[in-house]
Amino acid sequence: MERLGTGIGWRPEIADAVERMPGIDWVEAVAENVCPGHLPDSLRRLRERGVTVVPHGVSLGLGGADRPDAGRLTALAERAEALGSPLVTEHIAFVRAGGPLTASPHLEAGHLLPVPRTRDALDVLCENIRIAQDALPVPLAVENIAALIGWPGEEMTEGQFLYEVADRTGVRLLIDVANLHTNHVNRGEDPSKALAELPLEAIAYVHVAGGFERDGVWHDSHAHPVPRPVLDILTDLASRFSPPGVLLERDENFPAPAELEHELSTIRRALEAGAVERVKAELRAAAGTASGGRGGELFAAAGAGRREAAGGVGGGHLVQTGAVRQEGARGVTGGAGSGTGASRPGNETGATRPGDETGAAGAIRPGDETGTAGATRPADETGAAGAIRPGDETGTAGATRGAFGRPHQEDVDGARQRLALAQAALLSALVAGTPVPEGFDRVRVGVQARALAAKRADVVAKVAPELPVILGDGYRTAFLGYAQTHPMTSGYRRDALSFAEHLLSAGRPGDTWARRELREWWLERSGPAPRSRRPAHRLALATRRVLSRR
Repeated sequence: MERLGTGIGWRPEIADAVERMPGIDWVEAVAENVCPGHLPDSLRRLRERGVTVVPHGVSLGLGGADRPDAGRLTALAERAEALGSPLVTEHIAFVRAGGPLTASPHLEAGHLLPVPRTRDALDVLCENIRIAQDALPVPLAVENIAALIGWPGEEMTEGQFLYEVADRTGVRLLIDVANLHTNHVNRGEDPSKALAELPLEAIAYVHVAGGFERDGVWHDSHAHPVPRPVLDILTDLASRFSPPGVLLERDENFPAPAELEHELSTIRRALEAGAVERVKAELRAAAGTASGGRGGELFAAAGAGRREAAGGVGGGHLVQTGAVRQEGARGVTGGAGSGTGASRPGNETGATRPGDETGAAGAIRPGDETGTAGATRPADETGAAGAIRPGDETGTAGATRGAFGRPHQEDVDGARQRLALAQAALLSALVAGTPVPEGFDRVRVGVQARALAAKRADVVAKVAPELPVILGDGYRTAFLGYAQTHPMTSGYRRDALSFAEHLLSAGRPGDTWARRELREWWLERSGPAPRSRRPAHRLALATRRVLSRR
């Protein structure tokens, strides 16, 4: 993995400011908002200057029970090629449920929802990632997400789950430290423990973002400044490993460019603080082992680390030892943690995984402190006697099979069916008002449901800006009422049309002029072709009419 450096999320609202910002090495653009044949002028100019552009997908749903949609994969591949990107990224999440696997209506979440950290979900996710890898022209990295709710009966920690995903598939990881903070507040998970369990050598880059806390719940808004706890997690990560790239995300409520530049400077300082801690750790280790001329070599290496700290983000190679490229992971070799001499995070000898203070090389999984023979990893044929065969595992060991323990296809098909039913039940409770599945926190499910409805209203207002103009202050109340009984079954543009149809069929809005304008808007978009080819002109006319009536 090439060094990316320091970047920022490219958004149309701040495109001009991003072009002028000093020290921007790369940008990330939401893949679904980019048309390969008509790249925004700003992105074209950035590319011409040598700024790397990475497409970041949000709708693939790799964590869903269904196999990835071929059309979406093709679209993501086209964007990677159009942008000349070194990699593409997506999320470990599900975004839709229902359909043939459950014989129930298809539902769209309109947002990223967490997958259960179970053996079934792991099997399905890994197969979906392999399908995506085969369809994409460049390596794929997947991101951990923020969660308001947790699944009952989870079998792994976040760090263990991410380790197994990378180990089985060779996929790279996009680690969002803001999401680690969110899960700390909302689910009581320890960010430091998650970092200790991660396969650091698989990290492609890091996300940093802001949010806010309300009533004891942290909302990953991407619309607020980056808080100190998130920066502290970034420093903790940088004290263990020098990430190839770090990126600031901001999706709305954009501040002045000077404030964004200040946040980027703060991120660089957090990275430098982590690099300094890493150098100190190296010096302490050197002081305990150095003798004769060897000590001089170690102190020289530590000096190089200090120079890296002064330079900010480091990196350059995703895997330093036994380098395993993602292309090789597609069936030629194991995952990021396999390969000749590949070391486990925090273990230079490749002996044990994080938290495994006992046992023979590669014998113990995180959480299996007893060192029993049943905990031996399937990929470790040279490990302790009694290594179990893939498929014979129980408990935590069974939940986290390694790269060479790929499940049989019939097992994955069964896992898809079970996962489909579970995800459909949860999503139906979130967007269709059905009963909350057993084991979930009903209060948190309610918080998540309201958050999904609010986001849906916000996005519809963006893709159909005429609606808030026509409906005025009543838009949001009307849409939230509609959302309570009308779950989204397709994209946001279809959702906007369905909302307008709903209002018109009910004889709303009550104002005759507004109802006429809404009908005209709906007719323009519901037919096979627009009645007018001047959408900007239509919006201007609607706005002028509203203002003239005030």
